[in-house]
Order: sequence, then structure tokens, then C-alpha cells
Amino acid sequence: MDRLYAEAGLQIRRRKRKKVPVADRHPLARPLAANQVWSMDFVSDRTAEGRVIKSLTVVDDATHEAVAIVPERAMSGLHLTRILDQLAQTRGLPKAIRTDNGKEFCSRAMLTWAHARGVQLFLIEPGKPNQNAYIESFNGLQDGGLNEHWFTSLRHAQVVIEVWRREYNNERPKKALGGLTPAAYAKSLAEKSGKLASNSKALGY
Repeated sequence: MDRLYAEAGLQIRRRKRKKVPVADRHPLARPLAANQVWSMDFVSDRTAEGRVIKSLTVVDDATHEAVAIVPERAMSGLHLTRILDQLAQTRGLPKAIRTDNGKEFCSRAMLTWAHARGVQLFLIEPGKPNQNAYIESFNGLQDGGLNEHWFTSLRHAQVVIEVWRREYNNERPKKALGGLTPAAYAKSLAEKSGKLASNSKALGY
């Protein structure tokens, strides 16, 4: 086919693969206030019958709060943006979100959503999870904390994981936060800024 087109002096139109813009590298420094930078990732598990659960994890880099953990069977880029819009109703949106180069995070839906809402996307370099250390550390804690559970269904996983998330935010002091829980640390940051942010109580914590 290529030879015939060449002999006829015709050019084959080749589809150009859409390239995701590579963001400038941003240092992994803890922000000074909530909702400046969130980190996101996915972790996988299985229910009793062997079906996969894919959980979106979202952490606030400043407060270390687990903003959300959303278990689903699968998640598209469009589904991801809907979850973020739901979080915006209770907490507001961050100025930036740090992720790896997963297809959901680099999807057209996600890029369009971020542009429309003025949220910067910080993409780490492929193969360098240390550039997203906050979420990697959190995922390790979550995995260790939930290993004792045997999920019988997706709904069972959603209930147990949400209970764990609330406990993590409200009942687990962290040395990195001066011995405060993430929720208490978030409140102290808001008080230091001279105002108690009404959106600091995301999803009931």
C-alpha cells in the first residue's frame, strides 16, 4: 500500500498520537496550607471471588489528610473527574494535583477538566515513584492497615475502607505532624492563617 501511494505521488495521512504535556519538575516540598497540592494514585485489591478492586487514593500534601479513597471495579478518566467535582462541593479544589503518568490521569477528560478549573497537573517522571512520595507512603500505610480484611463484595470494601479513612484522619497521630492527627493538624493550620476554613471538614471529618 505504501509503495503504491508513493508511486502515485500521494501521501498517507498518519494519525498523530496526542502527547500529554510534560510539566516542569516541581520539588516535593510540603505546602504551607491545605488544598494547595493533592497527590493521587491507584491501589489494587480483590474481592473474595477474585474480581479486581481499583481504589483511587487522594492525599493533601500539607495536612496528610486522606481526602478520599474511592474503591471501584474500574475507573475511567471521566469517572475520575466526576469524583473530583464531588470533592469540590465539600472541600474545594487544590491549586495543583500530583500524579504518575497513568492513563486515567493523562486522559483527555482529565486534561480538559484541569484546564477548565484552573488546576495544575504535576506529572512525575516515569519509573520514579519517589517523586510522589506522600501518596506512596500513604498507600503503604493503607495496604498494611487493610490487609486483615477479606472483602466479600465491592460494597463491603467501600464501607470498610471509608471507616478506615475516617479513623486515619481523626484518630492516628503522626510524628511528621508534631504528634497531631491529620484532621487536628489541618485545623491548626487554618487557625494559624487567621481563619477556620469551612471546607476543611471534607466528607464528614
